[in-house]
Amino acid sequence: MKASPAKYPSVTSGCGSSTARLHAGGIPVTGLMTISRLIVFIALLLSLSPAHAQTASPVSTPVRPQPPTRDPGSPGFVTAKELSAGVLPSPAQDGNFILAPVHDPAPETLPHPDVPQGTVSEFSLNSAESKFYPGIAREPGTFGKPDPNDPAKLIVTTSHAAPYSRRVTVYVPRQYVPGSTVPFIVGADGPDPVLFTTLDNLIAAHRVPVMIAISISNGGGDAQGSERGLEYDTMSGRYAEFVEHEVLPQVELHFHVRLTHDPNQRATMGGSSGGSCALIMAWYHPELYRRVLTYSGTYVNQQWPSNPQTPHGAWEFHEHLIPGSARKPLRLWLEVGDRDLLNPNVMRDNFHDWVLANEAMARVLATKGYHYQFLFARNAGHTDRAVKQQTLPEALEYLWHDDPK
Repeated sequence: MKASPAKYPSVTSGCGSSTARLHAGGIPVTGLMTISRLIVFIALLLSLSPAHAQTASPVSTPVRPQPPTRDPGSPGFVTAKELSAGVLPSPAQDGNFILAPVHDPAPETLPHPDVPQGTVSEFSLNSAESKFYPGIAREPGTFGKPDPNDPAKLIVTTSHAAPYSRRVTVYVPRQYVPGSTVPFIVGADGPDPVLFTTLDNLIAAHRVPVMIAISISNGGGDAQGSERGLEYDTMSGRYAEFVEHEVLPQVELHFHVRLTHDPNQRATMGGSSGGSCALIMAWYHPELYRRVLTYSGTYVNQQWPSNPQTPHGAWEFHEHLIPGSARKPLRLWLEVGDRDLLNPNVMRDNFHDWVLANEAMARVLATKGYHYQFLFARNAGHTDRAVKQQTLPEALEYLWHDDPK
């Protein structure tokens, strides 16, 4: 419903026949009427000012506590190699590493005019065109409530059908040969200019294969009850299938490229829930993707609606799925910050600690014999931009290090 415009009392301007004039014996009636109107108008303005707008109750927003700074030497955390300032692990080396607290941008993340620049273009996808995601949204200012019978479940009653439009941003390197089949990386929460610039430099230096980057924006909102939460936090193969059947054919059509079907030549990446989405894509469809790169991966209990097969959402990765399954042909690069998210105040299920979740991921990946590299970054928050600019070139090199091409 469109709100009607507010109607304010008019104020006599003091022009024409109704001009308010002072007389020796007092104020004329017209002047009294004008002053009374002015008083009403001022009172109305005061009632609308922040200092006087006390009649409406503010929306209650869950308060997220300030994350503590975590010590990578804490009991239960994985044993990791402490790196000196400015040092990154070798792209040839698996294992756990601790980054020093200063995060200068890697030169490869900055534009260099002497390096061939790829083209970056985009197109739009609308919810009306999607068979996988017709669109939902949670009412603004509303939040879910924990199920009184199970704190690991969040009850959301304010989510409803809603349309969306999303951008798909595509980077094509200058070195791409028209008609050839090419590797690619799919990224969440696009567009991602740092990724595009980094690929310009790494491809030119022959440190990664010539590849296309497909950076997909989410469908809107965040967390349970939103389109983004549904896409990224659902523990199923649905998002990978959406990309396969509704995004990739459009990329090939719009930009006249041929994308490989070799899963070893396909990668996923993302941060936060986009990071858990990157692993979800590869876990449920390893025949499509086998290389995964995540910053501050949300390997916690964000899934909604609840699924009895994975009742703790992406927390299930390190709790049950990876430990209880045969090793899959995946190669993973993971990062978490020492001030990453800790959110115990909403569900109180003990499944909302991002640092602990990523530490547990490193432990189970090592136990199952995966090729992985895990970086614990000092002086870093959630999906820390400075850390990404410092580490993305090395992360991409690690991801593709075993590629014979």
